[in-house]
Amino acid sequence: MGLFGKKKGNQPEGGCEKKPGEKQQEKPQEMKVYIQGAGGTIVTKSILNGTSKLKWMFRQDSGHGNGWVAFGDRDTQEYVDDAKNMAIVDFNTLANIEPAVVNIFYMPMGSDLEFRSDATGTYFVDTKTGKEIREQVKHPAQIAFEKNLKFLNKEAYPEEFFQMLFTENDKIKVVRAGEADFPTGEVVLADPIAYLGSRYETVLDKRIPAGSYPVELSICRSRIAGLRIAAAKLFLSETPVARYEIAMPKGKQGEDLGKPGVFTFFGVDTGLACFADKRVSEENQAFFEAWAKENPEKNKYTDYFKALFQKSYEANPEVQNPGGSFLEWKLPESGQRTVLFSSGMGDGIYSGYWGLDAAGEPVCLVALFMNPEYF
Repeated sequence: MGLFGKKKGNQPEGGCEKKPGEKQQEKPQEMKVYIQGAGGTIVTKSILNGTSKLKWMFRQDSGHGNGWVAFGDRDTQEYVDDAKNMAIVDFNTLANIEPAVVNIFYMPMGSDLEFRSDATGTYFVDTKTGKEIREQVKHPAQIAFEKNLKFLNKEAYPEEFFQMLFTENDKIKVVRAGEADFPTGEVVLADPIAYLGSRYETVLDKRIPAGSYPVELSICRSRIAGLRIAAAKLFLSETPVARYEIAMPKGKQGEDLGKPGVFTFFGVDTGLACFADKRVSEENQAFFEAWAKENPEKNKYTDYFKALFQKSYEANPEVQNPGGSFLEWKLPESGQRTVLFSSGMGDGIYSGYWGLDAAGEPVCLVALFMNPEYF
């Protein structure tokens, strides 16, 4: 079937060469960018020169740009079989001719669409299902993000879900990011840049034995969201987990869930989270208060942590994003360690979950950021 192996219905004979005296469509002086980095799209020259109007679009995994191909309403099979009648242009070039194409940009490979314009407006029809597409289709990552948002911070999840998070497969890799020191055993969950040591950190009701514990990360390699940390685990014991329960803030018990003013989550505003000991948290606050006085014009992340994260990335580039996704950091004076790590899809509110043994003693603490099944 020629270059694309595709023919749309009964097409008029004779191709789409510009007729003598027919005015060619003027090229816009400035191209409006609807979608940044949209990539190349195969478009018939008849659409570009204005001798036909957009009629068909389909998306194929051909290795050419973003996969979208556009045919005009006067294009014949003979016309599209000739490669000289096709051009690869930025998708935004097509969008400047027909802005409605922005609505279907994020549709998947294999999409097959007919463009229509009538008294009800301009829209696409899925030729496989007959469904009309009149609004912008969301990016797959946005759809996954919205699902994930509804999934987070529930009171409980099945034990199998937490096991899945820390079981390696094609999508998940488990990485030991470092060790955290807990001289008092009083546990804090917080954004280490914005809230650690402040009144906005979350101090948990349960305590753990004083000591040093490894932090494991569930690294999700997502096709649509890239490398993300799905969850972090403070590993306390080899004892099997019998059940998981949401981590309550200090002074609150499980029966307080749902009461006014009782919040089980901690906030993230810099895309980072950590487990920390309460004393280490206070030392962290004191250190950076002094640092800020000595460096009044500097930023805690940009001028202090950025270089450290970069070194962490260089040491383990295969499991981190450029710039670094996790860091074992030591307080310069005491040497007490805290492990900092990226929080899933970024800023938000997240909860911790205790893994408990048969006697109800903590075996681990998991900070949950995302459900890999959505990504």
